Amino acid sequence: MYLFEGLKSKVSAYLPDDKVQLVQEAFVLANNAHDGQMRSSGDPYITHPVAVAGILADMHFDHETLMAALLHDVIEDTHYSQEDLADNFGDVVAELVEGVSKLDKIKFSNKEEAQVENFRKMMMAMVQDIRVILIKLADRTHNMRTLGALRPDKRRRIATETLEIYAPIAHRLGIHDMKNELENLGFEAMYPMRHRALRSAVKQARGNRKEIIDNIFGEIRARLDEHGLGAVVTGREKHLYSIYRKMRNKELMFNEVMDIYAFRLVFESIDECYRALGAMHGLYKPIENRFKDYIAIPRTNGYQSLHTSLIGPHGIPVEIQIRTKDMDIMADKGVAAHWLYKTPGDKDTSSQLKARKWMQSLLELQQSASSSFEFIENVKSDLFPDEIYVFTPKGTIIELPTGSCAVDFAYAVHSGVGNTCVGVRVDRRNYSLSEPLQNGQTVQIITSPRAKPNANWLNFVVSAKARASIRQYLRKQQTEDALSMGTRLLRHALGHTNLDNIAPADIARVVKETKHTSFNALLEDIGLGNELSAIIARRLIGDSESLADTKVDKVAIKGTEGLLMHYSKCCYPIPDDEIVAILNPGKGMMIHQHGCTNIRKLAKEEPQRVLAMEWSDNVEGDFKVSLRVELINHQGTLASLTNTITMCDSNIINLATDEKESNVYFVDMEITTRNRVHFADIMRKIRHMDQVQKVSRHSQNKHN
Repeated sequence: MYLFEGLKSKVSAYLPDDKVQLVQEAFVLANNAHDGQMRSSGDPYITHPVAVAGILADMHFDHETLMAALLHDVIEDTHYSQEDLADNFGDVVAELVEGVSKLDKIKFSNKEEAQVENFRKMMMAMVQDIRVILIKLADRTHNMRTLGALRPDKRRRIATETLEIYAPIAHRLGIHDMKNELENLGFEAMYPMRHRALRSAVKQARGNRKEIIDNIFGEIRARLDEHGLGAVVTGREKHLYSIYRKMRNKELMFNEVMDIYAFRLVFESIDECYRALGAMHGLYKPIENRFKDYIAIPRTNGYQSLHTSLIGPHGIPVEIQIRTKDMDIMADKGVAAHWLYKTPGDKDTSSQLKARKWMQSLLELQQSASSSFEFIENVKSDLFPDEIYVFTPKGTIIELPTGSCAVDFAYAVHSGVGNTCVGVRVDRRNYSLSEPLQNGQTVQIITSPRAKPNANWLNFVVSAKARASIRQYLRKQQTEDALSMGTRLLRHALGHTNLDNIAPADIARVVKETKHTSFNALLEDIGLGNELSAIIARRLIGDSESLADTKVDKVAIKGTEGLLMHYSKCCYPIPDDEIVAILNPGKGMMIHQHGCTNIRKLAKEEPQRVLAMEWSDNVEGDFKVSLRVELINHQGTLASLTNTITMCDSNIINLATDEKESNVYFVDMEITTRNRVHFADIMRKIRHMDQVQKVSRHSQNKHN
């Protein structure tokens, strides 16, 4: 029990005796379960869960969290099961332990898959109870503190995982104390010599800077006293990994990073913070575009503070953070402050609310991802340390990762807005969908009910929600297209036999014979060309003669009755164009214009894959086509252009503008048309507009 004494004194300081007793019972079970097990350092294994519980006890976590911390390796490393823990300590503790436990007892195809599935499971458990990830962060912190006993390759692997996953999660939850420690320990494990050299340089620089720091500190203190503002003023040290990252990413010398002098001013009220900001701007000249108000608009993780950069004495850059005491606590402890300082009846902190919102977004990502690998990729991209703030036309603030474009904004508003997005206006001016947005811009999304996501958007979207939503839509669209085509082909192959009248037993038999999971999966494979509809039809009814007389359905292109078709996005073929098809086994046919430059090389090297095709006489429906309009951009010209297209019974799917020269713009549009005659009529109407200088059919070929 001597190992429990230190933890017991911490816990007894803030928990009642009956809760302390429960924590002790959890320790007894964990100690017995891990009896005989040793760590790589040679210490008894129980020292690790006790240390993890101690980290959480310093944050004043509840007894259930501490019990789960003591037991967090019991399911993984001993004969105890989740049910055993539930019987002893209740369902809540058992579920917390299960959430943290790895999936070592499940067989995976490879180690990478196991790690990804572990992380996915932990993230989903965290959505149910945030304490899961806090236990895991404490577990990782202690493991990083004791990395020295491991092989160098294992140290580097764990350090990489820490820097890529766990430190960003700690930052996302606002726990900067833990985030800084994880980063510094990860940095030391990854680059021990760089860490040692940088630590020595910082120590030396700190001594050389003492006189300058004291002078600036005195001037700040004196100016605050003049304004009657009492504050706790401290120097703010950058931690080693932050210095290293800034030197590497911005290609700065050590002296350039260390030449910045940083101070933190902590006040009682928000009013004093803004008054102090004015006092500091009166003391030193502020640097343009280096002021951030995170009090009015908190960061994604709930962090609040005023940041300003000033030109101090002798031209020395001075960074100042100004915040209240509560904000200072939240900046260091994040969601953990909820347990450290809460009293009965307290509402959730801003970090708690932000964390809950983020965890809800994780749930949406999990539901839309096709695999654990895609989910983890999306989560990693969502762990951005920086963000921008833009506005809807009604003034609502939307937080986005740095580098986000209008499509990211559209999906942040609602997935339905993203799926139907065709254009954007930023600060009342036309803007490219792919161009990154800037802080403070007002963004208005233009939608069309007939529009749909473009696969090319995946090349420039940044946010995890946008990427996951686009992928989900494209997967669903491909499945629906293949299913529809497969059903139509099978009905055609069955001739006079009605598919709906075939006995379920016969359908089940053929599904089993073809080794498909369902009849829909079989229909999808027919649509994709992986299964021949005629063979499946014969298997279903077992009578080839009854299949001889078939009715021909309407198809857009002659000879495509047996394959799924796609229309090329590089040349946009439309009815009456001269066309060819590229045959892709398992994916159907890709239709191109005959002169498309993208298929010239293929036509020479593999001519057997390029087939001359003809449009059917009875082709119906709308087809996508691209055109470029060169116009003088007077007020109302763009509106007149879109109205002209609408009057021609055509729909605008996508629109982008680019300045050619002063007041002359290119407008590139994707519109719908029925055939070449209809398209020629649209172009003629556009050409007759007063402000239009030139109109032409456009394609990506012209940029090649």
